[in-house]
Amino acid sequence: MNFVSILDSLDWMEKGAEHEINQVLNHKHLGNGSIILFHNDAKYTPQVLDTIIQGLREKGYTIVPISELIYTDGAYTMNHEGRQIPTKQAQSQDPQPMQGE
Repeated sequence: MNFVSILDSLDWMEKGAEHEINQVLNHKHLGNGSIILFHNDAKYTPQVLDTIIQGLREKGYTIVPISELIYTDGAYTMNHEGRQIPTKQAQSQDPQPMQGE
């Protein structure tokens, strides 16, 4: 995995079971390395979690421990979207100082 993306299920908004399922399974940033945020006191999460896990598996994703996703060796950093990117790539994205600064 090259990067991690944090996806908020928005379960805390309590907009309903279908909304929570769609929020996760159709999220524009869902991809390899995604970490999906659920809250432990959300109303609908217990009833939709099996459906979400099944939907993720049907899309070809595998559920793994977070320790397999987060790189801690210093070769990666987090960008503004919460994705891990190679440190060298992050340095090339830093704004360059203007002449005279």
